[in-house]
Amino acid sequence: MAANDKAMWRHVEQLRASAMFGEVIRFGISGVLTTLIYVAVYWPLTRFVFEQRHAVYAVPFAFAVAVTVGFFLHSRWSFKGHATRDADPLRHVKFVAVQASGIALNGLITWIGTAKLGYSPMVPLLPAVACATVFTFFLNRQLVFK
Repeated sequence: MAANDKAMWRHVEQLRASAMFGEVIRFGISGVLTTLIYVAVYWPLTRFVFEQRHAVYAVPFAFAVAVTVGFFLHSRWSFKGHATRDADPLRHVKFVAVQASGIALNGLITWIGTAKLGYSPMVPLLPAVACATVFTFFLNRQLVFK
């Protein structure tokens, strides 16, 4: 085995041993579940309730449902090894603030994609959710579940 291969495998093993690696995996699984919930609320609203150019109006409804589920998944599972178990009276407030920043980013991307660029409401869905997920992971880890 070449030296580069050995170094790469050592790095992979170090990542696997780190607490953050488990958090990222659990956050990703939770994110897939909450994304499916988000889509289950967002899609019917953009299809049957709001006009295509007003798809951004569906974002708060879908986010509210997904965030509620997400809080329980993240606080009890995703960040289980990272989060302190001390009762933090501000944890819920911090979580809502982080999610509000995520909804703002998601809404901006959705609005640009639908209202400004004229795409179908499903086109900006993936970039909006992906950007908000990465953004909120780091904020949650640093501010909410520290």
